[in-house]
Amino acid sequence: MRLHRLHITAFGPFGGAQEVDFDDLSAAGLFLLHGPTGAGKTSVLDAVCFALYGSVPGARQGGSLRSDHAPAATRTEVKLELTVAGRRLEVTRQPPWERPKKRGTGTTTEKAQSWLREYHAPGGSWKDLSRSHQEIGEEITQLLGMSREQFCQVVLLPQGDFARFLRADAEARGKLLGRLFDTRRFAAVEQRLAERRRLAETEVRAGDAELLADAHRMQQAAGDLFELPLPDLAPGDPGLAGAVLEWAAVARSTARERYAIAHCAQRATESAQAAADRVLGEAREVARLQHRFAEARQRAARLEERAGAHREAQQRMERARKAEAVAPALHLRETADAEHRRAAGAEARARALLPGAFADAGPTGLAAAARKAAEELGALESARRAEHRLTELARERQELDREERADDDVLQDAEQWLADWESTRASLQTRIESAQEAATRAEQLAVQRDPAQARLAAARLRDQLAGDTEDAQARVLAAREGAADARTHWLDLKEQRLKGIAAELAAGLVDGDACAVCGATEHPAPARKVDGHVDQRAEDTALTAYQRADERRAEAERRLGVVREALAAATAEAGDAPTDLLAEQAEELERRHAEARGAASGLHAATEALRRAEHEHRRRLTAHQDAAVRGASRTARREALTRQTASLEGELAQARGSAGSVAERAAELERGVSALTEAADAARVAADTAQRLKDADARLADAAFRAGFDTPQAAADALLDDAAHRELQRRLDAWQQEEAAVRAVLAEEETAAAAHLPAADVRTAEQSAATAARRMREAASARDAAARRCTELDRLARRADASVRRLGPLREEYDRVARLASLAAGTSADNERRMRLESYVLAARLEQVAAAATARLQRMSAGRYTLVHSDDRTGRGRSGLGLHVVDAWTGRERDTATLSGGETFFASLALALGLADVVTDEAGGVRLDTLFIDEGFGSLDDQTLDEVLDVLDSLRERDRSVGIVSHVADLRRRVHAQLEVVKGRSGSMVRQRGGDG
Repeated sequence: MRLHRLHITAFGPFGGAQEVDFDDLSAAGLFLLHGPTGAGKTSVLDAVCFALYGSVPGARQGGSLRSDHAPAATRTEVKLELTVAGRRLEVTRQPPWERPKKRGTGTTTEKAQSWLREYHAPGGSWKDLSRSHQEIGEEITQLLGMSREQFCQVVLLPQGDFARFLRADAEARGKLLGRLFDTRRFAAVEQRLAERRRLAETEVRAGDAELLADAHRMQQAAGDLFELPLPDLAPGDPGLAGAVLEWAAVARSTARERYAIAHCAQRATESAQAAADRVLGEAREVARLQHRFAEARQRAARLEERAGAHREAQQRMERARKAEAVAPALHLRETADAEHRRAAGAEARARALLPGAFADAGPTGLAAAARKAAEELGALESARRAEHRLTELARERQELDREERADDDVLQDAEQWLADWESTRASLQTRIESAQEAATRAEQLAVQRDPAQARLAAARLRDQLAGDTEDAQARVLAAREGAADARTHWLDLKEQRLKGIAAELAAGLVDGDACAVCGATEHPAPARKVDGHVDQRAEDTALTAYQRADERRAEAERRLGVVREALAAATAEAGDAPTDLLAEQAEELERRHAEARGAASGLHAATEALRRAEHEHRRRLTAHQDAAVRGASRTARREALTRQTASLEGELAQARGSAGSVAERAAELERGVSALTEAADAARVAADTAQRLKDADARLADAAFRAGFDTPQAAADALLDDAAHRELQRRLDAWQQEEAAVRAVLAEEETAAAAHLPAADVRTAEQSAATAARRMREAASARDAAARRCTELDRLARRADASVRRLGPLREEYDRVARLASLAAGTSADNERRMRLESYVLAARLEQVAAAATARLQRMSAGRYTLVHSDDRTGRGRSGLGLHVVDAWTGRERDTATLSGGETFFASLALALGLADVVTDEAGGVRLDTLFIDEGFGSLDDQTLDEVLDVLDSLRERDRSVGIVSHVADLRRRVHAQLEVVKGRSGSMVRQRGGDG
């Protein structure tokens, strides 16, 4: 990588545009970057880092990149032209910034922008590659092969960091080397092994816990079987599986023995229970027979007591059977008597409706009178039709009168409505025109209303933001004062620490060890810390407080800018008009718009009203004309009805006689015919039923005599109904069945024999049988419990055995992974130096760095010093990252912390250059043609300075250019190519002088 040209605008301390021509500076191979403190020497290197990676080195991140000296309208920009991997590129980056608004007041924030271009040599032009921050960052990182942290350590060599690296412990060296060589993959391997060990251990412990849970289940299943306790082991303890299996085997064998004993006891109780059941059965059978015999004797005695009633029932049944022969004649006589009474009643009722002349007439006379009345009724049929027609004519005349009245109402209503038609139409037309004008007015007001509402909202926001701006300004002022106070406090503490730095350095002096400042091995009067001494921790705390206060100040200024920008936008939209005035104008527009909309809402109703009115006008005009036509036709119809009515009335007067109407006369005749006919029929039926009743009495007397009864009434009294007959038969049958059953029981030999035996003792036999059954159930329960215990123990033992077999591979895997994880973590006994895997890799890299650094350190120290890597342990720490220096003058190897100030500088410089070579090779061999070395040359004497400069000048052999950042005045004489940074009240600027003069 070679830098060609750097353009800086409004960046850091540079208020204007500055340009650095690295090609001119690099022509001499060695150039000097100098200037007073605070001028911006480091900012030049920050600009290079920002152009490549979009951010500055880690120690200077978090602050604003924009120059406070730059004009408000000037944008911060860094443009770097470089060659890397054979490609000439131009990187331009612009951080976000707040610029003044083009219209109105306030500021607006513009986003960060980036450009990447490549020079096309054949065409002599630049070609755009990308404008994406991410794509540009990935492209630069891939071409350089280094991250930002590696670039800052390799290209921008910070000598102070490497001086601390020389004196650091293994942990601090490991962190720096880990960032440079990216050994995270080896740390990831350590973490992966540790994670796998934890997972395997978790699985083994889970399996052991499950096995131990099964053991506890077996203990619960065994109950009080034996007193052997479970193994006193925890999950993960060795030997747990074997102990559990051994305990399970003992429990299973003991359970089987208990099962065999319970089985024998059950068989003995079953035999005893069977014998007791037989004795109980025999006792119960004797008791049953004795009870059966006694009960039969009691039933025989009761039958003897009811013998008289049984004989009476038999006689009653015999009379009833004889009376059943007379039953049909009795039924026939009752039927005939009922029919005769009904017929006689009907005849009496029919004769009561006839005139007195027909009171003694027989059935024949009544029938003749009925036929005569029917003939007279038939002669009135034509007169009834004429009377019906006359009624219809009257209804037609009434309908004509109703229609005439309705047409008169229609004509009168139509004439009145039509008389007001013109005024009604004019009124509706006026309503339509007014509504149309209101709709037009509402549209115009709506166009004016929305801008007025927007201005009012903007004015209200403007008033609110005005107050927010004052609050934000107050917060910014307070934040600035707080940041200034924190900075003053930090600088005061830093000055106090610098004044007492001698005492702080003296605290680390050891008699016989060289002083890091003067190199003396004797320390007769070391400085002492005074009261109120400020140490590094206090200074760092104050610096942290200042940085936080400065961040709060920047955040407050950013928020103030946002509020001002929003206020400017609201002011631009609302203008300077007061909010109350805008509110009144908006309310007035809203009121007028609402009124116009209300008036316009009646347009549709008015249009519909006019349409309905026109339709009503046409309807009423048609109705008026139709009513006039119907009036003329009604006159002719009324005259015809009058003529028909007169003709029919003369015909009907002759036909109805003395009756009020033909219908009344016909009704009289119909009632007479009906009454005569019914009376004749009733008289015939009454004569027939009287004859049938006489015949039934004769047959009943004959049947009763043949059945043996003196009178028909005696036969009727002996007759039983169905329910009484069934009840009497049931009583007779029950007597016979009970008598047969008693005789059968008394004739049984076993029952009679049992009756002569002593009374059976069933209660004692039942108690003996119950005791035997209880003992058998207890034995069966004990056997079942023993069987279940054996089954459960066998199941749990098989499960435990399966768990042990399943845990075997897991435990082997855990042992293997645990050994690897302990070895990689440096905690294994096999790892004698307690070196972690990542430390082992870093130790190899450090050994390469020490070898590369020694090649330059020997030249700088005239062959005296050599850097060597040491993997010895320091104290209780781990080994692998030790760094020693071999002094050729004494032949002894000692720690790098014993080097003097000047020796530490050129040793750290050699280490930095060697690290740059190793990191470059690690990054894929990317050529680094431009390097920067920051400070440290003031600690060298003239001879050592010449030797160091010779080493740096020898870098040109690899076509490198080295930039030295230093305050040392002697370097301005020795190095001719210079880049001077000059500070002023309007910002810093650069002055460049090439190697030719």
